[in-house]
Amino acid sequence: MRETVYSKDDPFGEVPMKEAMFYLPTGKEKGVKCLLCRHECIISTGKRGICQVRENVDSRLYSLNYGKAISRAVDPIEKKPLFHFHPGTISLSVATVGCNFRCLHCQNYSISQMVRDFGKIPGDDVPPEEIVMLAKRRGCDSISYTYTEPTMFYEYAYDIARIAKREGLSNVFVTNGYIGEDALRQMAPFLDAANIDLKAFSDEFYREICGARLNPVLESIRLYKELGIWIEITTLLIPGHNDSEKEIWEIARFIASIDNGIPWHVTRFHPTYKLNDIQTTPVDTLRKASRIGRESGLKYVYEGNVPGEERENTHCPSCGKLLIRRFGFEIVENRLRNGACPDCGSEIDGVF
Repeated sequence: MRETVYSKDDPFGEVPMKEAMFYLPTGKEKGVKCLLCRHECIISTGKRGICQVRENVDSRLYSLNYGKAISRAVDPIEKKPLFHFHPGTISLSVATVGCNFRCLHCQNYSISQMVRDFGKIPGDDVPPEEIVMLAKRRGCDSISYTYTEPTMFYEYAYDIARIAKREGLSNVFVTNGYIGEDALRQMAPFLDAANIDLKAFSDEFYREICGARLNPVLESIRLYKELGIWIEITTLLIPGHNDSEKEIWEIARFIASIDNGIPWHVTRFHPTYKLNDIQTTPVDTLRKASRIGRESGLKYVYEGNVPGEERENTHCPSCGKLLIRRFGFEIVENRLRNGACPDCGSEIDGVF
Protein backbone atom coordinates (compact mmCIF):
# COMPACT_ATOMS: atom_id res chain seq x y z
CA MET A 1 0.00 0.00 0.00
CA ARG A 2 1.54 3.31 -1.08
CA GLU A 3 1.21 5.90 1.64
CA THR A 4 0.01 9.50 1.30
CA VAL A 5 1.96 12.14 3.21
CA TYR A 6 2.35 15.90 2.83
CA SER A 7 5.34 18.01 1.88
CA LYS A 8 5.58 20.99 4.21
CA ASP A 9 8.52 22.58 2.42
CA ASP A 10 6.61 23.52 -0.72
CA PRO A 11 6.22 27.34 -0.95
CA PHE A 12 2.74 26.93 -2.40
CA GLY A 13 1.33 25.00 0.56
CA GLU A 14 1.16 21.39 1.60
CA VAL A 15 1.33 19.06 -1.39
CA PRO A 16 -0.13 15.52 -1.09
CA MET A 17 2.34 12.79 -2.06
CA LYS A 18 2.00 9.09 -2.82
CA GLU A 19 4.81 6.71 -2.03
CA ALA A 20 6.70 6.07 -5.25
CA MET A 21 7.50 2.85 -7.03
CA PHE A 22 10.97 1.86 -8.25
CA TYR A 23 13.49 3.18 -5.76
CA LEU A 24 16.12 1.77 -3.41
CA PRO A 25 17.84 3.10 -0.28
CA THR A 26 21.48 4.05 -0.88
CA GLY A 27 22.50 3.27 2.69
CA LYS A 28 24.05 6.72 3.04
CA GLU A 29 22.46 9.54 5.04
CA LYS A 30 18.88 8.46 4.28
CA GLY A 31 19.48 8.81 0.54
CA VAL A 32 17.53 6.91 -2.12
CA LYS A 33 18.19 5.96 -5.72
CA CYS A 34 15.20 6.49 -8.02
CA LEU A 35 14.96 3.83 -10.74
CA LEU A 36 11.84 5.13 -12.46
CA CYS A 37 13.73 6.71 -15.35
CA ARG A 38 17.17 6.42 -16.89
CA HIS A 39 18.56 9.38 -14.93
CA GLU A 40 18.58 7.15 -11.82
CA CYS A 41 18.78 10.16 -9.51
CA ILE A 42 20.46 9.85 -6.11
CA ILE A 43 18.19 11.92 -3.87
CA SER A 44 19.11 13.07 -0.37
CA THR A 45 16.44 13.36 2.30
CA GLY A 46 14.38 16.51 1.85
CA LYS A 47 15.42 16.83 -1.81
CA ARG A 48 13.79 16.08 -5.16
CA GLY A 49 14.94 14.40 -8.35
CA ILE A 50 15.61 16.07 -11.69
CA CYS A 51 11.90 15.89 -12.47
CA GLN A 52 11.07 17.92 -9.34
CA VAL A 53 7.97 15.79 -8.68
CA ARG A 54 9.56 12.99 -6.62
CA GLU A 55 10.80 13.79 -3.11
CA ASN A 56 12.77 11.92 -0.49
CA VAL A 57 11.13 12.15 2.93
CA ASP A 58 13.18 10.35 5.58
CA SER A 59 14.53 7.77 3.11
CA ARG A 60 11.15 7.08 1.48
CA LEU A 61 10.48 8.41 -2.01
CA TYR A 62 7.14 10.04 -2.79
CA SER A 63 5.34 11.20 -5.94
CA LEU A 64 4.08 14.76 -5.52
CA ASN A 65 1.82 14.83 -8.58
CA TYR A 66 -0.27 11.68 -8.04
CA GLY A 67 -3.88 12.34 -9.02
CA LYS A 68 -3.17 16.00 -9.82
CA ALA A 69 -4.54 16.22 -13.38
CA ILE A 70 -3.36 19.45 -15.00
CA SER A 71 -4.99 18.64 -18.34
CA ARG A 72 -7.80 16.44 -19.68
CA ALA A 73 -8.93 16.63 -23.29
CA VAL A 74 -10.45 14.44 -25.99
CA ASP A 75 -8.16 14.19 -29.02
CA PRO A 76 -8.08 12.21 -32.26
CA ILE A 77 -5.58 9.38 -31.89
CA GLU A 78 -3.86 10.88 -34.97
CA LYS A 79 -2.83 13.88 -32.85
CA LYS A 80 -0.46 11.76 -30.70
CA PRO A 81 0.60 11.12 -33.55
CA LEU A 82 -0.41 7.49 -34.03
CA PHE A 83 -1.43 6.69 -37.61
CA HIS A 84 -1.40 2.89 -37.45
CA PHE A 85 -3.20 2.37 -34.15
CA HIS A 86 -7.00 2.34 -34.36
CA PRO A 87 -7.11 5.20 -36.92
CA GLY A 88 -10.13 7.48 -36.73
CA THR A 89 -10.79 6.84 -33.03
CA ILE A 90 -10.65 9.34 -30.19
CA SER A 91 -8.55 9.23 -27.04
CA LEU A 92 -8.84 10.91 -23.66
CA SER A 93 -5.55 12.74 -23.07
CA VAL A 94 -4.43 13.23 -19.47
CA ALA A 95 -1.37 14.85 -17.90
CA THR A 96 0.12 16.15 -14.68
CA VAL A 97 2.94 18.67 -14.32
CA GLY A 98 6.55 17.52 -14.41
CA CYS A 99 9.20 16.24 -16.80
CA ASN A 100 12.59 14.56 -16.58
CA PHE A 101 13.82 16.49 -19.64
CA ARG A 102 14.33 20.23 -19.93
CA CYS A 103 13.98 20.58 -23.71
CA LEU A 104 14.71 24.12 -24.84
CA HIS A 105 12.07 23.78 -27.56
CA CYS A 106 9.29 22.20 -25.48
CA GLN A 107 5.85 22.95 -26.92
CA ASN A 108 4.14 22.25 -23.59
CA TYR A 109 6.70 23.99 -21.37
CA SER A 110 3.99 25.85 -19.45
CA ILE A 111 3.04 22.58 -17.74
CA SER A 112 6.05 20.30 -18.28
CA GLN A 113 8.46 22.84 -16.79
CA MET A 114 6.07 24.47 -14.32
CA VAL A 115 7.67 22.93 -11.24
CA ARG A 116 11.20 23.70 -12.41
CA ASP A 117 10.41 27.28 -13.54
CA PHE A 118 7.82 28.34 -10.96
CA GLY A 119 7.88 25.80 -8.13
CA LYS A 120 4.20 24.96 -8.57
CA ILE A 121 2.52 21.54 -8.47
CA PRO A 122 -1.06 22.43 -9.42
CA GLY A 123 -3.82 20.24 -10.81
CA ASP A 124 -7.34 19.01 -10.14
CA ASP A 125 -7.72 16.10 -7.75
CA VAL A 126 -9.07 13.41 -10.08
CA PRO A 127 -8.88 9.77 -8.96
CA PRO A 128 -8.00 7.08 -11.52
CA GLU A 129 -11.56 5.69 -11.57
CA GLU A 130 -12.92 9.08 -12.59
CA ILE A 131 -10.47 9.38 -15.50
CA VAL A 132 -11.66 6.02 -16.85
CA MET A 133 -15.33 6.94 -16.39
CA LEU A 134 -14.76 10.22 -18.23
CA ALA A 135 -13.12 8.39 -21.14
CA LYS A 136 -16.07 6.03 -21.42
CA ARG A 137 -18.64 8.84 -21.16
CA ARG A 138 -16.91 10.70 -23.99
CA GLY A 139 -16.88 7.65 -26.24
CA CYS A 140 -13.10 7.25 -26.24
CA ASP A 141 -11.43 4.04 -27.31
CA SER A 142 -8.24 4.77 -25.39
CA ILE A 143 -6.54 6.91 -22.77
CA SER A 144 -3.35 8.74 -23.74
CA TYR A 145 -0.81 9.80 -21.15
CA THR A 146 0.68 12.81 -22.87
CA TYR A 147 1.42 16.58 -23.00
CA THR A 148 4.11 16.09 -20.33
CA GLU A 149 6.27 13.00 -19.80
CA PRO A 150 3.99 10.17 -18.57
CA THR A 151 6.86 8.43 -16.79
CA MET A 152 6.83 11.32 -14.31
CA PHE A 153 3.29 10.49 -13.23
CA TYR A 154 3.88 6.76 -13.49
CA GLU A 155 1.97 5.69 -10.36
CA TYR A 156 -1.08 7.66 -11.46
CA ALA A 157 -0.87 6.37 -15.05
CA TYR A 158 -0.33 2.80 -13.83
CA ASP A 159 -3.44 2.87 -11.62
CA ILE A 160 -5.52 4.40 -14.42
CA ALA A 161 -4.20 1.96 -17.02
CA ARG A 162 -5.08 -1.14 -15.01
CA ILE A 163 -8.68 0.04 -14.57
CA ALA A 164 -8.90 1.15 -18.21
CA LYS A 165 -7.77 -2.26 -19.44
CA ARG A 166 -10.46 -3.99 -17.37
CA GLU A 167 -13.02 -1.63 -18.89
CA GLY A 168 -11.96 -2.46 -22.46
CA LEU A 169 -9.97 0.70 -23.16
CA SER A 170 -6.50 0.86 -24.68
CA ASN A 171 -3.61 2.79 -23.10
CA VAL A 172 -1.13 4.98 -24.96
CA PHE A 173 2.12 6.69 -23.91
CA VAL A 174 3.43 9.76 -25.72
CA THR A 175 6.93 9.72 -24.35
CA ASN A 176 10.57 10.78 -24.55
CA GLY A 177 11.60 7.15 -24.10
CA TYR A 178 13.59 7.66 -20.88
CA ILE A 179 11.63 5.22 -18.74
CA GLY A 180 13.54 2.68 -16.63
CA GLU A 181 13.53 -0.96 -17.74
CA ASP A 182 11.70 -2.36 -14.72
CA ALA A 183 9.06 0.38 -14.89
CA LEU A 184 8.38 -0.32 -18.56
CA ARG A 185 8.21 -4.07 -18.02
CA GLN A 186 5.65 -3.61 -15.24
CA MET A 187 3.53 -1.25 -17.35
CA ALA A 188 3.76 -3.39 -20.51
CA PRO A 189 0.75 -5.68 -19.86
CA PHE A 190 -1.49 -2.62 -19.74
CA LEU A 191 0.22 -0.47 -22.41
CA ASP A 192 -0.97 -0.94 -25.99
CA ALA A 193 0.88 1.71 -27.96
CA ALA A 194 3.41 4.51 -27.69
CA ASN A 195 4.70 7.36 -29.77
CA ILE A 196 8.34 7.82 -28.81
CA ASP A 197 10.34 10.95 -29.54
CA LEU A 198 13.72 10.18 -31.07
CA LYS A 199 14.84 13.78 -30.89
CA ALA A 200 18.21 13.39 -32.57
CA PHE A 201 21.01 10.89 -33.11
CA SER A 202 23.59 12.91 -31.25
CA ASP A 203 24.49 12.60 -27.58
CA GLU A 204 25.56 16.24 -27.67
CA PHE A 205 22.06 17.31 -28.77
CA TYR A 206 20.46 15.30 -25.97
CA ARG A 207 22.85 16.73 -23.35
CA GLU A 208 22.70 20.37 -24.45
CA ILE A 209 19.11 20.69 -25.68
CA CYS A 210 17.26 18.14 -23.50
CA GLY A 211 19.42 17.49 -20.43
CA ALA A 212 19.57 13.75 -21.16
CA ARG A 213 21.54 11.15 -23.14
CA LEU A 214 20.91 9.38 -26.44
CA ASN A 215 21.69 5.71 -25.71
CA PRO A 216 19.03 5.20 -23.01
CA VAL A 217 16.38 6.31 -25.53
CA LEU A 218 17.66 3.83 -28.10
CA GLU A 219 17.61 1.08 -25.48
CA SER A 220 14.02 1.95 -24.55
CA ILE A 221 12.86 1.85 -28.16
CA ARG A 222 14.32 -1.63 -28.51
CA LEU A 223 12.61 -2.71 -25.28
CA TYR A 224 9.21 -1.32 -26.30
CA LYS A 225 9.46 -3.38 -29.47
CA GLU A 226 10.63 -6.49 -27.60
CA LEU A 227 7.66 -6.23 -25.23
CA GLY A 228 5.18 -6.20 -28.11
CA ILE A 229 3.92 -2.64 -27.61
CA TRP A 230 2.96 -0.94 -30.89
CA ILE A 231 5.34 1.99 -31.44
CA GLU A 232 5.66 4.92 -33.78
CA ILE A 233 8.63 7.31 -33.77
CA THR A 234 8.59 11.11 -34.06
CA THR A 235 11.55 13.36 -34.89
CA LEU A 236 11.11 17.13 -34.80
CA LEU A 237 13.67 18.49 -37.26
CA ILE A 238 15.30 21.69 -35.93
CA PRO A 239 17.41 23.70 -38.40
CA GLY A 240 21.09 23.64 -37.53
CA HIS A 241 20.64 21.18 -34.65
CA ASN A 242 19.52 17.74 -35.87
CA ASP A 243 18.69 18.17 -39.57
CA SER A 244 21.96 17.24 -41.26
CA GLU A 245 21.69 14.58 -43.93
CA LYS A 246 24.11 12.38 -41.96
CA GLU A 247 22.00 12.49 -38.81
CA ILE A 248 18.74 11.89 -40.66
CA TRP A 249 20.29 8.81 -42.27
CA GLU A 250 21.42 7.56 -38.86
CA ILE A 251 17.93 7.93 -37.37
CA ALA A 252 16.25 6.24 -40.34
CA ARG A 253 18.70 3.34 -40.38
CA PHE A 254 18.31 2.82 -36.65
CA ILE A 255 14.51 2.59 -36.91
CA ALA A 256 14.76 0.26 -39.91
CA SER A 257 17.20 -1.96 -38.01
CA ILE A 258 14.54 -2.52 -35.34
CA ASP A 259 11.59 -2.98 -37.75
CA ASN A 260 11.02 -1.30 -41.10
CA GLY A 261 7.28 -1.38 -40.39
CA ILE A 262 7.60 1.22 -37.62
CA PRO A 263 6.02 4.48 -38.84
CA TRP A 264 8.36 7.51 -38.68
CA HIS A 265 6.89 10.99 -38.29
CA VAL A 266 9.30 13.76 -39.34
CA THR A 267 7.79 17.03 -38.19
CA ARG A 268 8.32 20.72 -38.73
CA PHE A 269 9.80 22.87 -35.96
CA HIS A 270 8.34 26.28 -35.10
CA PRO A 271 10.23 28.67 -32.78
CA THR A 272 9.10 28.28 -29.16
CA TYR A 273 10.17 28.48 -25.50
CA LYS A 274 13.96 29.00 -25.36
CA LEU A 275 14.66 28.31 -29.06
CA ASN A 276 12.95 31.40 -30.42
CA ASP A 277 15.98 32.40 -32.49
CA ILE A 278 15.75 29.36 -34.78
CA GLN A 279 13.89 29.55 -38.09
CA THR A 280 10.94 27.32 -38.95
CA THR A 281 12.01 24.09 -40.62
CA PRO A 282 11.99 24.43 -44.42
CA VAL A 283 9.56 22.06 -46.12
CA ASP A 284 12.45 20.85 -48.29
CA THR A 285 14.09 19.43 -45.15
CA LEU A 286 11.02 17.29 -44.49
CA ARG A 287 11.05 16.15 -48.11
CA LYS A 288 14.71 15.15 -47.74
CA ALA A 289 14.01 13.24 -44.52
CA SER A 290 11.05 11.48 -46.11
CA ARG A 291 13.17 10.40 -49.08
CA ILE A 292 15.97 9.19 -46.80
CA GLY A 293 13.47 7.25 -44.69
CA ARG A 294 12.12 5.44 -47.73
CA GLU A 295 15.60 4.77 -49.11
CA SER A 296 16.53 3.29 -45.72
CA GLY A 297 13.74 0.77 -46.19
CA LEU A 298 11.08 2.31 -43.94
CA LYS A 299 7.61 1.52 -45.22
CA TYR A 300 5.78 4.46 -43.68
CA VAL A 301 7.21 7.99 -43.40
CA TYR A 302 4.98 10.96 -42.63
CA GLU A 303 5.68 14.69 -42.79
CA GLY A 304 3.97 16.58 -40.00
CA ASN A 305 3.13 20.20 -39.08
CA VAL A 306 2.74 21.16 -42.75
CA PRO A 307 -0.91 22.27 -43.18
CA GLY A 308 -2.57 21.57 -46.49
CA GLU A 309 0.00 19.03 -47.64
CA GLU A 310 -0.89 15.42 -48.45
CA ARG A 311 2.22 13.96 -46.88
CA GLU A 312 0.41 12.29 -43.99
CA ASN A 313 -1.61 9.86 -46.09
CA THR A 314 -0.96 6.12 -45.80
CA HIS A 315 -0.07 4.24 -48.99
CA CYS A 316 0.39 0.53 -49.45
CA PRO A 317 4.15 -0.18 -49.37
CA SER A 318 3.67 -3.00 -51.90
CA CYS A 319 1.48 -1.53 -54.65
CA GLY A 320 1.55 2.17 -53.73
CA LYS A 321 -2.23 2.62 -53.67
CA LEU A 322 -3.75 5.18 -51.31
CA LEU A 323 -5.18 3.49 -48.21
CA ILE A 324 -5.91 6.24 -45.68
CA ARG A 325 -6.41 9.87 -46.66
CA ARG A 326 -6.02 12.45 -43.88
CA PHE A 327 -6.77 16.13 -43.59
CA GLY A 328 -5.14 17.47 -40.46
CA PHE A 329 -6.15 15.05 -37.71
CA GLU A 330 -9.26 13.88 -39.55
CA ILE A 331 -9.62 10.64 -41.50
CA VAL A 332 -11.25 11.55 -44.82
CA GLU A 333 -11.06 8.08 -46.37
CA ASN A 334 -10.04 4.67 -45.04
CA ARG A 335 -9.83 1.85 -47.60
CA LEU A 336 -8.19 -0.74 -45.33
CA ARG A 337 -9.95 -4.09 -45.18
CA ASN A 338 -9.16 -6.09 -42.06
CA GLY A 339 -5.78 -4.39 -41.83
CA ALA A 340 -4.86 -5.16 -45.44
CA CYS A 341 -4.68 -3.36 -48.78
CA PRO A 342 -7.91 -4.00 -50.75
CA ASP A 343 -6.01 -3.82 -54.06
CA CYS A 344 -3.11 -6.25 -53.59
CA GLY A 345 -3.97 -7.92 -50.29
CA SER A 346 -0.72 -6.92 -48.55
CA GLU A 347 -0.99 -6.74 -44.77
CA ILE A 348 -0.34 -3.28 -43.36
CA ASP A 349 1.70 -2.93 -40.17
CA GLY A 350 -0.33 -1.66 -37.23
CA VAL A 351 -3.23 -2.30 -34.90
CA PHE A 352 -6.48 -1.88 -36.84
